[in-house]
Amino acid sequence: MALIKLNTRSIPDNAVTPAKVSQNLGRRNMLYNGAMNVSQRGTSFSQTTGQLYTVDRFIATVGSSFNMDTTITQDTTVPTGEGFTNSLKVTPDSVVSPSASDNGGISQRLEIQDVDHLGWGTSLAKNVTVSFWVRSSKTGVYCVQLQQNVSGSGTEVYSHVKEYTISAADTWQKVILTFPGNTAQAMVTADTSGDGLRVNWWLSCGSNDHTAADSWLQTGSYLATSNQVNFMDNTSNTWYITGCQLESGDTATDFEHRTFAEEISLCHRYFRVVGPYGNPRATGGNDFFLVNVMHNNENRLCAPYFDTPFRSAPSVTLINHSNGGTGAITEFSSGTVRSQTSFSEIGLHGGGYPQFNGNFGNPARWRAEYNAEL
Repeated sequence: MALIKLNTRSIPDNAVTPAKVSQNLGRRNMLYNGAMNVSQRGTSFSQTTGQLYTVDRFIATVGSSFNMDTTITQDTTVPTGEGFTNSLKVTPDSVVSPSASDNGGISQRLEIQDVDHLGWGTSLAKNVTVSFWVRSSKTGVYCVQLQQNVSGSGTEVYSHVKEYTISAADTWQKVILTFPGNTAQAMVTADTSGDGLRVNWWLSCGSNDHTAADSWLQTGSYLATSNQVNFMDNTSNTWYITGCQLESGDTATDFEHRTFAEEISLCHRYFRVVGPYGNPRATGGNDFFLVNVMHNNENRLCAPYFDTPFRSAPSVTLINHSNGGTGAITEFSSGTVRSQTSFSEIGLHGGGYPQFNGNFGNPARWRAEYNAEL
C-alpha cells in the first residue's frame, strides 16, 4: 500500500491578517436590505410629514413637523460594475425650507440585540464603519448620524454626526465613514428587541438641530452640522443611495451581497405582505389566502401563522381584494364588504383572529399587511 506524504509546512504568523481575509467573511453587514432589492410595500412612495417606510427597512423620517414633500422610489439607477440592480431615489415635489427644528432624511433602525456585541459602554467599545454608494444632482456637504438607544431614557440616548461631500453632480461615489465606539454608554438591555441604533442620512436640517461633527453627544435629537445642504431647495434635485453597509471595525469591506431569498426572509421579521408582491394594495391578483365560510357563518376568521417570527406582535391592516382599499375584505360572489373591528390573540408568528362588523355568508379572499417595525 502506497504511503501518502503530508505537507507539514507552517504558515507564518503575519501571513494571514483580518484585512487579507475580510472579503471572505460573511455576515459582516448589520444593516438590512442595503442593496434596496426588497420592496414589499410597492415601488413608489409619497412622503410629507411623519415617518414612512419605503423599500424594506428604510424609513423616510422627519423631525418636528417638517414637510419632506418628496417622491421616493425603488430605482434601477446604480453604480457600474458593483453588482447592484436597485437603489433608493428621492426627489422633492415642492421647494421646502426647514424651520429651526426641522429635519428630513432616510434612516434605518436596528434592534438592541443586533448591535449589543459592539461592547459600547466599555473601554473595549468597537468602532463601526458605515459605507454606501451615493449620487445626487445637489452637490455640497451632507451628514450621516448615528443615534444610540432611542428607545431608552434621555440619559441613555447618544448621537454622533459625520459629514461627507458630494463634489460632482450626478456621479456615483462610495462614501466610507468610521465612527468611534461609544465608551460612555452601553446599549439599553431592558428590551433587547427595542430601538438600539439608527443610521440617519440627512437631506435637510434646521438651525436648532445643528451640532459639531466627530464626537459623541448625550442627546436624543435629530442632528446634523450647519454645513448640511438643503436638498429640498429645487424640485429637479435627485438623491440616490445603495450598497448601505454597517460593520464592526475601522475597515470598509466590499458590500456583502446576500441572496434575495435570505434578504426577504430577514425583512419578514419586521414586515410581511399577504398580497401581490411589489404592489400589495392593488386590486385583483391571485396572491391571497382563500378563507371559506366559518362555522355558523361567524363574524371572525382564523389568521395564518408564519415560520419567521416577527420582532413583536404585529399590527395587521387588511387590504380589500376587490378595490385595493384598506381595513376590509369582500365576500364573493355576494360582494358584501366586511370591515375589521378588532384583532385578537395575534402573536410573534401571526395567528389569532380578526373580528368583523357582521357574519360572513360567503368565502372571502384574505390579503393583509403585517407590521412589526421599530
